[in-house]
Amino acid sequence: MYCVTCGTQLTPGLRYCNRCGASLKERSETPSNTKSVAAFLAAITLIGLIGMGIMLGGMVTLSTEAHLSEPLVGFYMLFTFLIVAVTEFLLIRQLSRLTGSSERKLIDVPQQPIPPELRSAQPRNLAEPIGSVTENTTRTLEYSRQEPLR
Repeated sequence: MYCVTCGTQLTPGLRYCNRCGASLKERSETPSNTKSVAAFLAAITLIGLIGMGIMLGGMVTLSTEAHLSEPLVGFYMLFTFLIVAVTEFLLIRQLSRLTGSSERKLIDVPQQPIPPELRSAQPRNLAEPIGSVTENTTRTLEYSRQEPLR
């Protein structure tokens, strides 16, 4: 088994690649938030239908039962429509954020494993680091006391 990100051969049972740290869990093809998307779509539909019912039912009731003038009934309808429209807009905005984040996750599709023959050479270990140029070049007071007088 090979890592889908870097192509390193893996030991069975690992959760993360030893070389690149990529997660080795099986990725599901369906987004995990399908229930929340369905809930948002149901809420958008229900709020739209209920809002239209309240607007039309209120118009009929205000004009026939309360005998209000047409401008007041029109104001009621406009106000009800604005409330429903703003609520729908906010729900659609949240839905687009939810689906947009899942699309970003789905774009990160794992690549096919790279066979060992095609992988780039492993980096070689470097030799011991060379000491500093200024190391052991500065005198300390202890060293100058031990030095003979001239």
